[in-house]
Amino acid sequence: MGLLDSILGRSKPVRPDLDQLFALPSAAITLQAGGGFIPTGSGSVCFAGVEGGTFATLREEVRELLDADTERGGTPVEFSRDAYGYTWLLVRHPPDDTASLVNDLHAVNTLLQDAGFGPQLLCSLVAFREAAGERLLALIYLYKRGTFYPFAPLPGDTEKRDNALELQIKALLADDLRIEPDLARWFPVWGAPGLGGAL
Repeated sequence: MGLLDSILGRSKPVRPDLDQLFALPSAAITLQAGGGFIPTGSGSVCFAGVEGGTFATLREEVRELLDADTERGGTPVEFSRDAYGYTWLLVRHPPDDTASLVNDLHAVNTLLQDAGFGPQLLCSLVAFREAAGERLLALIYLYKRGTFYPFAPLPGDTEKRDNALELQIKALLADDLRIEPDLARWFPVWGAPGLGGAL
């Protein structure tokens, strides 16, 4: 960072560290023990839609890679587009196999990044549900920040979130994940695939 950047208050963007995703299985254990939330087995990657032959080819490579185990009972990946034009890739695994889910999410992010589509990557999420209730929770990884934050939509169709629960989860996972310190960047992901709703 240069002197002019320091004077003007600009900071260098954090370099994405996809290996941060591998902290999620440990965080899932903490979340279950300390918060009563268990994995659903669903996770997704969100990226800005890109047109063109190169991206279409890459999309098929992602599908082939992640669908390789469908003949052995695995669930095929699903692509969808939301109302804002973002593309979501939904991956499902057995709820007790968070490690495999994270491996798939990491593989998708890495493929997109290595193919030059890193700037289009927005976030990845892993979904949880309350073991003794109906609340949902997602741990969201912000690609451009290299940080996580919790997102807890309130049950029902209202687009309201459980801010108290989000702050509780932030404190609970402070030793497991690199939590995003700027709460203004804790964006809602209403209707995100894998989080109890379809687009």
